[in-house]
Amino acid sequence: MSLPLVPLPASVTPSPGAPFLLTDDVAVTGDADAAGVLHRLVLTRTGLHLATDAASERAEPAHAGRAAIDVTVDGDGPPESYRLAVDEHRVSIRGADAAGVFYGVQTLGQLIARSPDGWVVPAVDIADQPRYEYRGVMLDVARHFHDVATVTAYLERAASLKFNVLHLHLSDDQGWRLALSRRPELTARASSSAVGGGDGGFYTADDYRAIVAHAAANHMTVVPEFDMPGHTHAVGLAYPEVAAAPALDRWDAAGGPTPVAGETYTGIGVGFSSLRIGAAATDAFVDDILTELAELTPGPYLHFGGDEAHGTPAADFAEFVARTSRVIAGLGKTPIAWHEAGAAGDLAPGTIGQYWGFVTPTDGADDRARAFVARGGRVILSPADAVYLDMKPTADAPLGLTWANGPTSLERAYSWEPGEVVSGISEDGILGVEAPLWTETVRDLDDIDALAFPRIAAAAEAAWSVPAGAVDDRTWESFRARVGGLGPLWTTFGIRFPASPEVTWTP
Repeated sequence: MSLPLVPLPASVTPSPGAPFLLTDDVAVTGDADAAGVLHRLVLTRTGLHLATDAASERAEPAHAGRAAIDVTVDGDGPPESYRLAVDEHRVSIRGADAAGVFYGVQTLGQLIARSPDGWVVPAVDIADQPRYEYRGVMLDVARHFHDVATVTAYLERAASLKFNVLHLHLSDDQGWRLALSRRPELTARASSSAVGGGDGGFYTADDYRAIVAHAAANHMTVVPEFDMPGHTHAVGLAYPEVAAAPALDRWDAAGGPTPVAGETYTGIGVGFSSLRIGAAATDAFVDDILTELAELTPGPYLHFGGDEAHGTPAADFAEFVARTSRVIAGLGKTPIAWHEAGAAGDLAPGTIGQYWGFVTPTDGADDRARAFVARGGRVILSPADAVYLDMKPTADAPLGLTWANGPTSLERAYSWEPGEVVSGISEDGILGVEAPLWTETVRDLDDIDALAFPRIAAAAEAAWSVPAGAVDDRTWESFRARVGGLGPLWTTFGIRFPASPEVTWTP
């Protein structure tokens, strides 16, 4: 029996017994938060209103004839793990913690199917736990701004696939997207532009808190990023004293306009901007923005960028990223930087590196990634030619780019193994997997869906499931069948996914 489960659970044992029939009479018992998630999921998927908590408290026990779904935190097993058991009379979800029960509910949602008798859940026993503790998606809100409703919709989509981190790329050459009381000119002067001259925008502190709270309700941690010392042209619009003049000798113009100091930049070129390294005004600026960001962010991580700083001399770059990592550590947070920062010799111990090179490393990217582990840190894997969701899925796709070894098909997005990308880094040295979505061509939620789906499901399996080939169903052929079965669920949740020709979709 093929079940539409993505990411693939650690253990799935189908039962020959009769399925569980979902009706309005089914009672939900157990953890109130998880029960609420289950009620909403079932209502959206089926239109059924399961019994309320109050009704379930008065219900007869399931063994006396009342069909029930019980969702309970029992503290058994590793973090985020769960066990799901389905028979004709009862569904039981037991989680090691609240996150585990939440993920068990998401798995149950994938199992719900229509039959001649109504909505059913097949009889099955599942024991599941994540491979990596960090399972992330990144949304770039700098190239094109995306409002709170769009961000929360995207994080809900990601959480349903058991991602637990939302990385927000909050600043770039095109705009600054978070209001800070210590540096108010950033949003007053540097937030109104976007790629192509479109409208910009920014989050107030309350907007950001709302995103963080919604993420937490979906068991996701927000990792905010202010990208420095490159990708900082917008900073110069607000605080010109901390920004160097555009360096145009090594930048990648990407066929767009030439940046001019003091003027908004609406192209997609990279590598021309830099902060003024070593200046007292720059150090004060960095201290201010990171201090306030740390105050606004309850999660353990702050990301400070460090990529594509072609306009920053190497020695200055090393000095800057080392100092910035120590500032973040001093604020009680764990610093994260893109892998280029591994070239610095004095990063704060434990700094996390995010590798965005190719599945087969080039240009020493793997050396810089290994440097983080050598200094007591770990690595997040985001190989651009596998999990950059902004790459075109096909050559003729209307959205996306192709610089990461051309279009990225669903099969290529699936067919890589995290433990084999950077040699010399053990499994313990890998914190997790993250699938970034840069938004040079992405203007709204429909665009996000069109590029992220179904490839986001491949990234989810890389982050959650056992290594490729470790079990019979951890294969491309199994995955394409399983993801095809999720089409009806995604449709009912309003996800406008393209019907990839690589998949046979369940109608």
